[in-house]
Amino acid sequence: MATAAIGGSHLVASTQAGAIFGWQLFWLILVVNVLKYPFFRFGIEYTLATKKSLVEGYQSKGPWFFYSFIGLNIIAAVVNTAGVLLLTASLLHYALPIAISVTLLCWLILAVCLVILLLGHFKALDNVAKAIMGLLTLATVIALAIAFSNGPMAPADYVGPSPYELAMLGFMVALMGWMPAPIEISALSSLWLKEKQSQQSVTKAQGLFDFNLGYWLTAGLALVFFSLGVLVQYGQSANIELGGVAFAKQLIDMYALTIGEWARPLVSIIAFLCMFGTTLTVLDGYARTLNESHKLLGFKQSKHSLNIWLIVQSLAGMAVILFFKSALGPMLTFAMTLAFLTTPIFAWLNFSLVRSVPSIQHSKVIQSLSWLGLIYLVGFALVFLVWKLG
Repeated sequence: MATAAIGGSHLVASTQAGAIFGWQLFWLILVVNVLKYPFFRFGIEYTLATKKSLVEGYQSKGPWFFYSFIGLNIIAAVVNTAGVLLLTASLLHYALPIAISVTLLCWLILAVCLVILLLGHFKALDNVAKAIMGLLTLATVIALAIAFSNGPMAPADYVGPSPYELAMLGFMVALMGWMPAPIEISALSSLWLKEKQSQQSVTKAQGLFDFNLGYWLTAGLALVFFSLGVLVQYGQSANIELGGVAFAKQLIDMYALTIGEWARPLVSIIAFLCMFGTTLTVLDGYARTLNESHKLLGFKQSKHSLNIWLIVQSLAGMAVILFFKSALGPMLTFAMTLAFLTTPIFAWLNFSLVRSVPSIQHSKVIQSLSWLGLIYLVGFALVFLVWKLG
């Protein structure tokens, strides 16, 4: 899961939340990760218990479930593809010694990703991507440790802006949207687990251990990036960039200011490669859910069906990037806000689905957390919509 989840929520939203508001939103990141946990877990539990994917489960629950998922998943696939691709291109733009437009870099990165996926080399590169993500994690933890030892860079008398104003509601919603990942990632994880089950035996304990490790590692990294933003960027005179290459520079600056200037080119490359791996994973995962949905709708499948969906999804994502004129800030804000607004629906779909399987039993803690999470997510989404439309 961590391979698909590290992206805008960590590199952008978490660091910006800390850089702009200090420690004030630490609780929000912690709470939303805890409250979303059951709904991600349900996808793994369902596949472990039934050996079916979540997509198959949605179909078994009836047309309303299935068509709701298909509609929301198509939107999520296109928008999230655009978001991670644009962020990857922005990081590459900063890392390159020559100036190439971000839009052109998006096309080039997309072309390379498609070649890798269409030639079937994703599995080999997935292991490399995990290793690269490990390097970024290590660099971030080291940077945080040094930042803590150096102490906050904000002046002692600095008073930052408050996030608890109505005008900041949009920022908070966007922050929670991809935290720790878009919730439809649960369907992707379910499909990957089903494929793994077809190749080897996976016990419930093994499946849940792998999931919990990935989920809480991803959630923990969000807090690490947030803390780094607080300690290094909060209270500084420079404006916090909300997107584009300027944001990429500020992101890498955090590492250079703590680890040392020598780390700048290395971290630039690692951050780009990390996001490149995320882009590959997102392209592969969403294409699989789209293809699975297409198959379950009864349409004739060919050996090229998955590749066709991959190409269609990619081109649609590029269309969104062109619509936003390669502006990273507005693009990611739109993607993360949309993700949060659809979260209650996906959460209910997953919750309702596992409750229909008698063999899946939950403790009172998980049950209570599920209902509390639904109330929180629905309530926050309604407040945001009333504010936005009012």
